[in-house]
Amino acid sequence: MSTAAIHAGWRADDMHGALTPPVYSSSAYAHEDHASLKDLFARRSAGFAYSRSGNPTTAVLEERAAALEGGAGAIAVASGQAATTIALCALLEPGSHVVASQLLYGGTTEFLDDTLADLAVTSTTVDPWDLEAWERAITPATRAVVVESVANPGAQLVDLAAISSIAHAHDVPVVVDATLASPALYRPGEHGADVVVHSATKYLCGHGTTIAGLIVDTGRFDPRRCPERWRRLTSPNRRFGVTFADEYDRGCSGLLAYARAKYVTDFGATLPAASAQQILVGIETLDLRMRKISADAAALAARLHGSVGTARVEHPTIPGRPDAHLADRDFPHGTGGVFALDLDGGEDAAAAFCDALELFTLAVNIGDARSLVCHPATTTHCHLEESQRRACGVGPGTVRLSIGLENVEDLWADLERGLAAARAVSGAAEPEQAVARRG
Repeated sequence: MSTAAIHAGWRADDMHGALTPPVYSSSAYAHEDHASLKDLFARRSAGFAYSRSGNPTTAVLEERAAALEGGAGAIAVASGQAATTIALCALLEPGSHVVASQLLYGGTTEFLDDTLADLAVTSTTVDPWDLEAWERAITPATRAVVVESVANPGAQLVDLAAISSIAHAHDVPVVVDATLASPALYRPGEHGADVVVHSATKYLCGHGTTIAGLIVDTGRFDPRRCPERWRRLTSPNRRFGVTFADEYDRGCSGLLAYARAKYVTDFGATLPAASAQQILVGIETLDLRMRKISADAAALAARLHGSVGTARVEHPTIPGRPDAHLADRDFPHGTGGVFALDLDGGEDAAAAFCDALELFTLAVNIGDARSLVCHPATTTHCHLEESQRRACGVGPGTVRLSIGLENVEDLWADLERGLAAARAVSGAAEPEQAVARRG
């Protein structure tokens, strides 16, 4: 992992021997003759013509992402939301059906319920820990199963191998949002996933500077196994004059080729070269960052568990969690730095908690080097129905924490300050040891 994070996709072979990939800040690329540009547009050769569909810097990021995930290829796009949108659009058509975990990021749930519904795609959400529910939800029209490797905001884990086995028995590909784990902690392809998406904005970047997304084909999906289900890939494409499934004979991903040619180009979801380079720089320290962040998050969750004024802490290491065995089995290096806690006193206590923090920053992002906090019910999940928020573990007193790289004792002191403010609102008694420390 550490070696690939530094070397994959770049060999210092440009004309100057640059050690890090340069930013190719060009909208278009010159060609020596008419025939070469014609062949490129006819998909008879590889290369770059116009940066809306590809750029040398983003190509390095794509190769590195595929290497980190052990995949067959990758596409870099403008955001994590664009990655989810394009990956699903490439698999779906009007009349299709999606089965999704009810523990999803709010933006993904909104996309399934609203935008895809506008496109005549239906969806069913299920409890990710109820394997029989996954089986019951799949229909002949199902064309994708969608889960998160680590759920946002409650850090719930899924038995991806079991879910993938169910989906594959029905010839349905599995799409996994692996943002919160990152490939440093978990590679979904090793557990059955067909497509992996990332908001590279988060841990892959690691410093809160850049918006980006990634789609990785793990190499498991081949539409030729059920050609009638994937006619847009297995039949000649009228617009492009090729059959995208033929890419598999050349060792490439036909799914990604189709997604890039049609959806990245048509949606204009282009990742700028400078953004790609920022993600590449972040990836170089991914392994080191994720191990510290995971360890510190687990330590802080343990201290928060049972604290006066805290109704519940949602972290896989907390006693009684039904996914604890999955953490032990599938996440030997930790489960990342994002988890949630429910405060007694509802939104008023949550607001007091957030406003009292001095080291944690109130912001709707995760995966930064800085520790962040937000109130999901009024921010990231505010457009969901109340029943949907409850289903994904978001209540009025829920606070999401994203642990950064600061000293863990400094972070704990800040959390104690927030807990004291929340208790003052909820009327819970303050622990005597906290009073003594402050005195």
